[in-house]
Amino acid sequence: MSSGGKSASRPVVRDDVLLGQIESLASVGLDSGGGRTRLALSESEKEGRDLVAQWMEDAGLEVRTDRIGNLFGILRGADGGLGNALMIGSHIDTVIHAGPYDGCYGVLSGLAVLRAFREAGAVPPRPLVVAAFTNEEGVRFQPDMLGSLVAVGGMPLGEALDITDEKGCTVGEALAAIGCSGGEDPGFLLPAEYLELHVEQGPRLDAEKKRIGVVEGVQGISWWRITIEGKANHAGTTPTNLRHDAGYASAQVSVFLRELSLSAGTTLATVGTIDFEPGAVNVIPSKAVFTVDLRDPDGAKLTEAEKRLAAFLEKTALEEGVRILSEHLVRFEPVVFDRELVQAVEETAASKGLSSMRLVSGAGHDAQMMARVCRTAMIFVPSAGGISHSPEEHTSGEDLAAGVEVLLDVVLRVLGF
Repeated sequence: MSSGGKSASRPVVRDDVLLGQIESLASVGLDSGGGRTRLALSESEKEGRDLVAQWMEDAGLEVRTDRIGNLFGILRGADGGLGNALMIGSHIDTVIHAGPYDGCYGVLSGLAVLRAFREAGAVPPRPLVVAAFTNEEGVRFQPDMLGSLVAVGGMPLGEALDITDEKGCTVGEALAAIGCSGGEDPGFLLPAEYLELHVEQGPRLDAEKKRIGVVEGVQGISWWRITIEGKANHAGTTPTNLRHDAGYASAQVSVFLRELSLSAGTTLATVGTIDFEPGAVNVIPSKAVFTVDLRDPDGAKLTEAEKRLAAFLEKTALEEGVRILSEHLVRFEPVVFDRELVQAVEETAASKGLSSMRLVSGAGHDAQMMARVCRTAMIFVPSAGGISHSPEEHTSGEDLAAGVEVLLDVVLRVLGF
């Protein structure tokens, strides 16, 4: 085999190394309940970043970090440049009390592919890059997928660095605190193709006994923070018809969203967080602050859901005598992945005797940001029981290995090996 240079053998992924690294990274931020918490730009995520960076160096890769903290391991191609790269990536930050695979599997699988090239002595015709993007989860800083969004020019760097967490710490301050603000400008390394391997985080592959998910795209996402201002009063002396109850009004919104989802078919709606003030058992809430997550693979239907929510908020404010304020936190349109790359994933799975099915991702991924600037595709492997964002998240070692074998073969195919 040759392409820009001869190699002694075909690149082969060492599954034992990959699975061992997944296990090692899963121990970073581990708590007594068996979950791990590595919020973006925290000390625990810094520990994970250092581990991944060391593995990149051990694999003989060139390691670089940009000013939003995105971490890259680079294997230069035959021409020695950085142009026209093929990038594989994901993230290593987690939600609170998370499972071991979300994001990490994609980063470490990309590293496994590049390591396979190095160990085989295979020089790719153009650069191969593995990326670990900053703040994909969006738990500490909003919006989610922040690092990839900035990298593709979807948000100015200065604006991103000024985003604050709930304690008032900015992204820039957090980067400085853990020493992860690199010297490269975001976007210094925009690839020609981007591939992301991920556990499904949903039940379809597991339920239908399919080994590989051929991801055709990612559904649209709309995040809101809603504040309802009512009037605090005594819970025992205030008649129901004279109340301006922010808690009740928020409950009405939550019920409306469930009914909207059931009636709309593909639309999903979730109230993920809620806080009441003053927060006493015997006081009518004067304020409710909660978040809403709307998702749909159809952009028009997502827009319609947003309009229906806005109309219901206006109606509720009038009927309950409360004031309702809504703040749009995130809005990402649905994404359709590159048809040829999607087909390459499907055909590769078939060539290896792995059953597959096409699906649309219900979760957001860095891939939907990268699709703005390059040809993009994703590969899913099953999540047992459809469980993710939980310590109970599990994918078998056999399925993890199958996913990275498909990833490697797609990379070889795209590069013309």
